[in-house]
Parts: sequence; C-alpha cells; structure tokens
Amino acid sequence: MKKAILSAACLGTITVAAQVKDTLQTKTVEEVVMTASRKKENIKEVPSSITIVGEKQIQSQLTVNSDITSILQYTVPSLGTNSGQTSNTGQTLRGRQVLVLIDGIPQSTPLRNGARDLRVIDPSAIERVEVIKGASSIYGNGADGGIINYITKKSRTDKSISGISQVGLTGQPYGGTLGIRASQLLSGKVKKFDYTLSLAYERTGYMKDADGVLISPTYSTAKMDNYNGMLKLGYDINENQRVEASYIGYSSRSDLNVGLKTGKYGITPTIGEGLGKGLETTPQGTPKNHNIRVSYDNKNLFAGTSLNINLYYQDFKTVYGYSDTFFNGGQSNVISKKMGARFNFDTQLWNSANSQGEIIYGADILNDNTVQKLEDGRFWTPNMTMTNIAPFLLAKIDLFKKITIKGGLRYENIKVNVDDFNTLSVIKNDGTFTKSIPVEGGKLSYNALVANLGIRYNIEPYINLFGSFSQAYSINELGRILRTSTSETIKSLETKPIIVNNYELGATGQLSSWLNYELTSYVSTSKLGASFVQSPDRALMIQRSPEIVYGVEGFLHFTPVKWIQFGGSYSWMEGITSVKDDGDYSTKINNSRISAPKVLAYVQGRPIPALSIGIDMLHSFKQNRFDPNAKTGLYAYGEGYVPDYTVFNFKSSYEVNKNWRLSLGIENLLNRTYQPSIAWWSARDSDYINALGMRGTFMIEYKF
Repeated sequence: MKKAILSAACLGTITVAAQVKDTLQTKTVEEVVMTASRKKENIKEVPSSITIVGEKQIQSQLTVNSDITSILQYTVPSLGTNSGQTSNTGQTLRGRQVLVLIDGIPQSTPLRNGARDLRVIDPSAIERVEVIKGASSIYGNGADGGIINYITKKSRTDKSISGISQVGLTGQPYGGTLGIRASQLLSGKVKKFDYTLSLAYERTGYMKDADGVLISPTYSTAKMDNYNGMLKLGYDINENQRVEASYIGYSSRSDLNVGLKTGKYGITPTIGEGLGKGLETTPQGTPKNHNIRVSYDNKNLFAGTSLNINLYYQDFKTVYGYSDTFFNGGQSNVISKKMGARFNFDTQLWNSANSQGEIIYGADILNDNTVQKLEDGRFWTPNMTMTNIAPFLLAKIDLFKKITIKGGLRYENIKVNVDDFNTLSVIKNDGTFTKSIPVEGGKLSYNALVANLGIRYNIEPYINLFGSFSQAYSINELGRILRTSTSETIKSLETKPIIVNNYELGATGQLSSWLNYELTSYVSTSKLGASFVQSPDRALMIQRSPEIVYGVEGFLHFTPVKWIQFGGSYSWMEGITSVKDDGDYSTKINNSRISAPKVLAYVQGRPIPALSIGIDMLHSFKQNRFDPNAKTGLYAYGEGYVPDYTVFNFKSSYEVNKNWRLSLGIENLLNRTYQPSIAWWSARDSDYINALGMRGTFMIEYKF
C-alpha cells in the first residue's frame, strides 16, 4: 500500500502555479539558508523543499495584514489557511504539526500544544522566515511536518546609527474599526560593536465581516494591544570570533468586551453582540513571551574546525477566554519555560578541486517545563518537565560542484517527569460534570536514533533534482492525554511517541532569465500517529493509529520584463490511517490536519520607478471527504464539508524620495462574505464564524 502511494505521488504530473513573490527581483539561487543544516549555506546545496519568505515580502504583506499567520498563509504552499483568530489550530504544514522557532529558540509547546506558537513575534522584527517542509529532527521535539524559523533583523550598516520609522492606520468601512500601528528600527555599528533595536506597537479596532457585523469574540484579534521589543548586541572579537546577545519580548492583551451570540452551523454565523459578561479576570492573549539568547562563534577553532554555541531561555504564557465548561467556570492558560544549549562543531574534512567534505557535530540540551492551569490556580494538566540531551552528526559531500550528498544521525534521549495531580471536573454532553480523580505521576523515558539522507544534483540551471529521507521524533501531546485521564496512574496511559518518516522528490530550476519553478512530491508515514477525533458522545479524544500523508506542491515565477512579474503556487495533500492497525487504510485523516488544496497567485507591477502595485489571490478549493452521520445529519469534528472561497488583496507603495515611502494595502478587496476553513471543518455552531470583511492599511515610512 505504501509503495503504491509513494509511486503515485512521485510520478504523477500536475500543473502548478507559483510561490507568491512580492518584489520585482527574480529569486536568486544564491539565497542563503541556515535552518536546514544549522549553518549558512547556498540554497542550491539543500536536498529538500524550502520556502524563504524574504524581508521585502514580509514588508509588502505587512501592508495588508500584520498578523504573521496571515502573512504565512499567503507565502507558504502546503501550510493550512489561517483562522483569522489568535489560535493557529488547523494551520498545519503538510498535514502535521510544525515546530516554530525564533532564531533557533523553540516557541512551540508540544507537551501541551495550545496553538498559540505562530503569533509570538511582530513581523517588523523579522528579516526573513525559513520554512523547512517535511519531518525534521534537527531542532528536536515537535517538527513532524517541518520547521518555521523566524530569523530576526540584525545590523547591516557601517553607520553609527540608521533606522526605519513606520506609522500606520487600519480600518474598515464601518464605525469603530480604526486601529493604529507604529514601529521603530534602529541599527548601527561602532568599531567592533553593532546593535539592533526594534520596537512595535499595534492597537487593533473592532473586527467586522463583509456585512458590517461584529465577528465572534472567541479568540478574537479585535481591540487588542500588541507589543514587541527586540534588542540585539554583537561584538566582533576579531575576524574569526564573535559574541552576540539578544532579547525579544512579545505581548498581546485583549480589551474586547463583546457578548457572544451563537449561530447555527452552516446556516447562521456566530457573531459578537452586546456586552460581555465580565467574567474574565485576565485579558485574553499572550501576555508574555520572553526570549533571551547568547551565542559565540569561532570560525577557526582548530584545524579547519569552527564552533557555534547558543544558550537560550524562553518564558511563555498564553491565556484563553472564560469558559463555563469547567466546574464553577474559569479561564485556562498554557505556561512554558525552556532553557537550552546548542553546541555545533563544523570540521572541513577535505577540499579539493572536484570535491569537498565536512561534518557538523555536537549536542543539544533542552529543559522544558510546561503546565496548563486555570487562572484561579487549579491544574488542568500536571506540571510536566522534559529533559532532552541529543548528540548529533551531519555529513556533507560536494562532488564536481554539481552533486551534494547529506546525511545525519541524531540520538534522542528524553526523560519526562510528571507530577501527581487531580483531574479537573469538566462538563459532559448531558450537562453533568465529570468526577475529579487523583492521578499518580511518575517518570517517562524515550530513546530513539533518527536519521536523514538527501542528495541534490544540479544538472543545469534549468533542471536541478533532489530527493531526501528524513525523520522526526515527537512526544505525543502528553498534557491533553493526562488532563482527560480516567486512570489513577500514568503508567496505564498510551503515551508512546510519534516517529515520522518523510520521503521527498523534487525538481527545481530556472528555465530562462525570467522564469523559475519548483515541483515537489512527498510521502510521510508514522506507525503510531495522533489525530483528534470525536467519540460517540461528541467529546474529543486522541486517536493513535498508523498514518500516511502524501501530496504535491510547486510554484512558477515569471518576470518577462523588469517592471512586471506574476505567478503562483499550488499545493494538494491527502492523509489516510489504519484505525485497527490491520493494513486497511480506507479511513481518512480528518480536515483538522489535512488542508484543502490551495492556490496562491499574484501579479506585481511597477508602472513608474517610484510606484509599485500588486494583487494577491488565495483560492482554497472545496473539501468534501466525509459524510454526515446518517441518523443525526451532523458531521463529526474535523469532518465538516468545506466549500471553496477566493480572496483578493491589493497592495501598493510609492517612494516619495529616498527617505519617505507611502503604502496602501486592502485586505479582502472585493469585500466578500465567506467563512475560514476552520468554521466548516470543525462542524460546531460556536466555530461557524464569518471572515474579516474589507480592511485597509495606510502606512508612512521614513528611512534614515
């Protein structure tokens, strides 16, 4: 069965359109990527599919919507569409969970995935986003579908001070929707010392749909204060040695006081109406995400060996809205603190005219303490402390300046300590509450050797072939398993890890000076995957069973003349599972993970040198993979029918002179009424909401 699917995915032919571009410069093959192998390297040396969202793309998309989940949905094929809310539930990468990093610091909370790990930084602080698609173990736990690494800005000037100041207004053609945004970037270099300071603040207005009706207040981004600050200091000891320290802080707090009017799934949307009940003791949002990093680089430690050391600390807390599903009600949160160290040695083995060889080796150390509680102090999950010590070895061989071969091994040595706790009493479908039971904690141990192997053959500029095998190792979401425990000890619970095997084949190239492309097919398998499914009493539970996810994606990018470019991308995937582990893969993985096919298309022109005008389009195809219950006519969670929708965005900028620039962006240009995919596939009345209506952003930028 697996072989048949692998052959079909790899040999099938498709018509694709291109990855969205937002500059009038053809994507250069000299682009540098560091996330794929933990060192800077030419993108032509990477034997797998990578999407790099550059600084100009981010800035252009920022003019339309400052929400990073929106920016990513318009720029990354095979990433699910966003919900338009503070949660990134359903925004999977290639049908699996993604590991989010900031400069290599893990932001995700895989011990208890709260789906708030994408919105943890303001886009104004980001230089580029590197997206490694497909299972990866190179940064540890949680990268079943790939890695999204936010690379923050750094000083690139020899001036003692330079900067960019931005001020903007956002609003819709309805009252009360006006928002403000401001950011300041300062950077400079004084002798061997350099610095970067970034500050950003945004106050959003009310969010309304295309009919001028308030969108549901649940997980709403409306009336929210967002703060972001970054300070990065660097010192070049000499030409070979450098130290760098950085702090990045992000906070979002809701000031929305709107009541909830629950609609009817597929018929009447859930909206905001009237005033809230005032039961929340803490504003919704992510009140803190502190990241501290110290790094040391030595390009010539000894005998062709370089060294990189990264020490980091993250302190994260996110808070959800009030819910009466808990006994006596309450607000839940996810709190996570991480400390870690990465030691990378890079040794050049040989360097001749026709071949080069090097190895990268070292170890990762991570301590992750995560818990989910209510704001009143009651535990929903116990304290979970994970310690992971993982030595690794990567080898790279370049032959004839055309062939790159990479392989690596990583040994995961994970131990988790779980505290004793009492399960939280929560409401059942019949209106009664579950009984709280004591659960004895304990220690869990996980060990595994994971590997990756890839080859890339750059035959000619117009045809470069690559293929790879990679593995990811993840602890299944322990917190969700433990909080619904019916056993008095964790030893009797199913807590086995998820090991994903990812196979990928692709071709990329530049057919001429004005056309480049990429086409990729992939298959990922896991002997024991994990999906949320609905039990007979409509409660959510985790289903553990073998899985296969497969798909294709690609892009085309045209620049026929220097003043115009256009293109787009296409992505499609499917996921199947053997519920009984008997080789029968007739059951499909539900839509909470398997996104509908997606097309991104764009056109960008510069009619005069100072003016840039562009249109982006996102088309999400319909998804009809399941049937409703024959007796009730209701869809189960994750199985709802998803209709197609198309959204157009407008963006423009005008350079008044070398210092001043004006920008105007319009989201949902045609003011179309539609629902995000999650509103349909979740198949719940409370989640059936309309998407944001037309919304404009006007920005003034001063560069010095």
